[in-house]
Amino acid sequence: MTTLPRPTTTLTADDARRIALRAQGLLGAPDRRAGVRGLLRHLGAVQLDTISVLARSHELVPYARLGAVGRKAVEAAYWADAHAFEYWSHAACILPIEEWPHFAFRRRAYRNRPHWHHELPDGAYDQVIKQLRAEGPLTATELGGAKKTNDWWDWSGTKVAVERALMYGEVVCVERRGWKRVYDLAERAVPAELLHDELDDSECLRRLVRLAGESLGVGTRADIADYHRLKGEQVDAVIADSGLVPVEVEGWGRPAWADPAALATPPRGRHRTTLLSPFDSLIWERARTERIFGFTHRLEAYVPRPKRVYGYFAMPVLAGGRLVGRVDPAREGRTLVAKQVTLDGPKAVPAVAQALVEAAGWVNCTDVRVERVDAPELREALGRELAGLLG
Repeated sequence: MTTLPRPTTTLTADDARRIALRAQGLLGAPDRRAGVRGLLRHLGAVQLDTISVLARSHELVPYARLGAVGRKAVEAAYWADAHAFEYWSHAACILPIEEWPHFAFRRRAYRNRPHWHHELPDGAYDQVIKQLRAEGPLTATELGGAKKTNDWWDWSGTKVAVERALMYGEVVCVERRGWKRVYDLAERAVPAELLHDELDDSECLRRLVRLAGESLGVGTRADIADYHRLKGEQVDAVIADSGLVPVEVEGWGRPAWADPAALATPPRGRHRTTLLSPFDSLIWERARTERIFGFTHRLEAYVPRPKRVYGYFAMPVLAGGRLVGRVDPAREGRTLVAKQVTLDGPKAVPAVAQALVEAAGWVNCTDVRVERVDAPELREALGRELAGLLG
């Protein structure tokens, strides 16, 4: 077992919180010149999800950091000119194309996987590759149909084959069209200089651990492992050579590592006030979110309605570097509806109102309606703030 150096730097909990916010692009002036593409490289991964309330999660992530970026511009920035690809990282994520070589370890693991949920019909794999070579890029529907029945996991042989090819790295998801994956051959979609699996597992893991540390700013072993869904022992094997440095964070009670660049200058600048997607990388890991922000985050979309506490798609509200509340949003025509608002005391009211009005403007809503406030005594104050901002 590798002996790690003892930490020479001690951070306060507030230091760590600000470092994490800056690393995630939520403290300091946004880099608008680099835009969505620069943000993707900065974060290393942006999670995709099927749920769309105000917008899809991969649109909400740049909105939270850059402000009202046009939604079509967001899609173009991700997918145009072979800038990104979709693959399994923290979950299904958009990833910078230059990281293709560093996921070779995962492609190899899939190729060597002994058991699968779906059986691959004879000849289906070769047929998909042949059709993509002749006609691609194509969706699963265009390849011959995604499902045998309406059951979510009842995939057709074609869908099984193309998803297997995606995992193996012979096929790439090059964009989403009407939320359907669009597949093409890796040999066409990935720039020639990146199209290889030459890096061994250790080199891949060192890069992803370093990337996770840079994207988090500072994190524990579990935080770093979770970012690209690595195993703890994979992190252990490479962290000493990753370039991250051990630090001690007051109150964390466990070893931590930091990006040395994050320690070089104190994290200062303007805090963003915004709604966050429940799938935002700032709050991916529940234990980390509780440790840094004292905030319990749980997506309740898959929780039965009677058991929901905060709402179907409760979006945390970030303000002043803190998580100060939640909003469960919906849309009715040109009205943004706050079905449920949870406030962390009276001081949160102006920030939540600002976040609601800015989000409404971004999705072309002209009004905001609040249906329920968990603290009824704050409802009137929230209404006054909204009225003042809406004019």
